[in-house]
Amino acid sequence: MAAEVVKDKDAITCHILDTSIGRPARGVRVRLEGGHAPLKTFESLTDDDGRIKAWLPFSTDRDSGDVPTFSLDDVLSEVESTSVWTLRFDTGAYFGEGNTFFPEVVVTFSVQKGQHYHVPLLLSPYSYSTYRGS
Repeated sequence: MAAEVVKDKDAITCHILDTSIGRPARGVRVRLEGGHAPLKTFESLTDDDGRIKAWLPFSTDRDSGDVPTFSLDDVLSEVESTSVWTLRFDTGAYFGEGNTFFPEVVVTFSVQKGQHYHVPLLLSPYSYSTYRGS
């Protein structure tokens, strides 16, 4: 039985717990990339509870033209079956330069059309783990 897409949040969400202090990691910049070529990129910051429930299209300061207006739902609706996505957690900025062995945590995973994916990250300066949440 496939999990239903939850309507009050995007189909891909994440949550970061800082296990070194036993609290959610708030204000962590996370980039989400995936779909079909050309890959689409989204970005967000974790909230006070360490969660990202919604993504905004990403554009660099070198991009020109209109601000991207696509949503994650738009991109996922174009996928016929499976797509590969990558979450890039900016852990270096969160802990501060030189205060972590992992300046970036990268998690790549497969997405089946029509399902919700929650990716928790358990994080400390010198270790991390992740799993498919619910």
